[in-house]
Amino acid sequence: MKSMTSRAMRAIVTVSLGAISTAAFAQADYPTRPIKLIVPFTAGGGVDTVARIVGEELKGVLGQSIVVENLPGASGMRGAETAVRAEPDGYTLLLSSAGEAAVNPHLFKNIKYDPSRDLAPISLVVKVPNVLVVNAASGMNSLDDLIAFTKSNADKASFSSSGVGNPQHLAGELLNRMASVKLTHVPYRGAAQQVTDVLGNNVTATFASYLAVASFVEAGQVKALAVTSSERIPSLPSVPAMAEHPQLKGYDVTNWFGLFAPAGTPGPVVDKLNKAVVQVLSNPVTAKKLADLGSYPSPKQPEEFKSFLATESEKFKNIITTADIKAQ
Repeated sequence: MKSMTSRAMRAIVTVSLGAISTAAFAQADYPTRPIKLIVPFTAGGGVDTVARIVGEELKGVLGQSIVVENLPGASGMRGAETAVRAEPDGYTLLLSSAGEAAVNPHLFKNIKYDPSRDLAPISLVVKVPNVLVVNAASGMNSLDDLIAFTKSNADKASFSSSGVGNPQHLAGELLNRMASVKLTHVPYRGAAQQVTDVLGNNVTATFASYLAVASFVEAGQVKALAVTSSERIPSLPSVPAMAEHPQLKGYDVTNWFGLFAPAGTPGPVVDKLNKAVVQVLSNPVTAKKLADLGSYPSPKQPEEFKSFLATESEKFKNIITTADIKAQ
């Protein structure tokens, strides 16, 4: 009886060691086939464009194609949920904006995933500051001018964004709180209409990406008053950061895109992907392509990115709670 038990135990140990060896070999050899990169928005948008630029460069580093799959819907949650449910083997990744990973959990009661539990952070990819602009004919040339206008025109001062609860909306609400003003939020479904309505004087101001407003700034149709990052951006070096204003010290509401894998993805696979992302973003040619879009390479180690995510999530939660923002 003992002999049979010993043989059975040896067999189990042999099989277990074989499985461990096979898994270790597979991780060392990773990747051996194309990698799917889920983008939770439509093709042609900011996240999609960054995904395709970075994905093409990752192909050269990893030796496998990066296949972008657009899964828009439910404020980015459809794509994120699909990524969370995928096999944690490194062959399905998610390029998430701040919304899916740090905003939506505080905005939607029916969210079906917890980013801190269900996603493995690989690296922050880019930061995407927004720009606060007004109609160039408004006579406003600074944040002080906008604040003064808002205080004397509280009934009609407004700002637009591309949706309830996104970083642009949160940027405006934080301005309201820190400057003690009340710009009424007007949400749109995309950047084009929100900028158009600034030009048509239907809203006072808008927060939008550099890419969305660059041509209007260059044409002299809108005036850039500030950027929402903690520092000035290379694309608009003469435009101050919001935080430079005495009433707005510490202000920083920046959108960002980060790379994630499903929770449970082996550490060696996450580390290999992180090193590949850092290598790609360190390439000056790639960095310039991204910067031209107003997206600034900001790679982090997995643990650093995890801490960054927690800090951002808490910041967004605070803005949402204080402003009593409700999903629509």
